[in-house]
Amino acid sequence: MISILIPTFNCNIFPLVNTLYLQCEKSNIDFEILVMDDASTDKQYLQENLKINLLRNCKFQTLEKNIGRSAIRNLLAQNAVAESLLFLDADVMPLRPDFIDEYISKLNLDAEIICGGITYDGVKPKKNENLRYIYGVNREQKSVSKRQNESHFIVSANILILKKCFLEINTMLDNLYGDDLVLSSNIKKKQIKVIHIDNPVIHYGLEDNGKFIKKALQAVETIVTLEKKAFLENDIMPIQNAFIKLKKYHLLKSFSFIVSRFRKTMERNFNSENPNLFWFDLYRLNYYIQLKKEQNA
Repeated sequence: MISILIPTFNCNIFPLVNTLYLQCEKSNIDFEILVMDDASTDKQYLQENLKINLLRNCKFQTLEKNIGRSAIRNLLAQNAVAESLLFLDADVMPLRPDFIDEYISKLNLDAEIICGGITYDGVKPKKNENLRYIYGVNREQKSVSKRQNESHFIVSANILILKKCFLEINTMLDNLYGDDLVLSSNIKKKQIKVIHIDNPVIHYGLEDNGKFIKKALQAVETIVTLEKKAFLENDIMPIQNAFIKLKKYHLLKSFSFIVSRFRKTMERNFNSENPNLFWFDLYRLNYYIQLKKEQNA
């Protein structure tokens, strides 16, 4: 049996659930699909999402209070019947019609976690969504071999994981943005076996450039917060290792001075048709340095 678990917020989730439901029915497997709404503020999708309850073995429920991504996924896992949990984000769609079959065929693999990966549909985005799209295509859409080389790094928008394993590594983050960082860190610490396969979902949820930049900086804040709480090692992420090297060679001040001089130019570039991801890395690294300086780290 498999439990498909989807947290959602302000999203029409019915098309995704219906697609998964039809694949499960065709495969003739034991399944359940649980969707939990994290107290959405936009009620326009509620009627569509309630249709989920009309599908066999499918359940949609709403929470009265927003509890955040890590907490709602923990709640979904606790409510799941199966030991094999397939977590999906609400803004994705399986790339292939045999998406469920592919995961079912991997249930007997010797691994606690199986990651299918994510991809993008190749449709040119709006100009104000360029940064998110280009970042996704170049940083998140990776080949199986590349993902397996750094196997502990996972994107939880599409993972099959054993229930016991998930409840063990899913640290509660009090609504912080960046829970995949902690999952990846815990996977590395506990030496949990992860197998990456070619079974992607298409990611459709593109934020505009301003929102994505804000989220990216929130993720940097999360890294520093989690380091301080000892939830995250200080050398697991590229941004952390870059900081360590700059600090070793006493280049932190020089780096920050140069990047600060070009900050406005960088921000204009991020909102252009061809945003520079290397500049985006430098921009985030400079923010990380500022936060570490404030904490005297």
